[in-house]
Amino acid sequence: MKRIAQTTRLVPERREEYLALHSAVWPAVEAALHVAQIRNYSIFLHGDTLFAYYEYHGEDWDADLATIKADPETQRWWTFTDPCQEPWPDAPPGSRWTDLPEIWHLGEPPRS
Repeated sequence: MKRIAQTTRLVPERREEYLALHSAVWPAVEAALHVAQIRNYSIFLHGDTLFAYYEYHGEDWDADLATIKADPETQRWWTFTDPCQEPWPDAPPGSRWTDLPEIWHLGEPPRS
């Protein structure tokens, strides 16, 4: 399992729109994430900063990510969510989200 954390900025004027979209994420978008082996996906908000965390449980990250990008409903979803997000200056070209390096993780407690 791979843990992924990402961040982007929320466009202040589109805050309510973005929150409304995420109060009822489209079932087809959630299904595409499940097919791509994404689990425990959460998005958090602090001021105008969005922070996402999810876990990838697959074996072929590039192929699974490609299935999400190719999904027509996910593409349509992004036409609504992308205008609500403003990438950080260091975001990869074409991406709205910047990956964050994991610097520490508390795992399971040792077995006695």
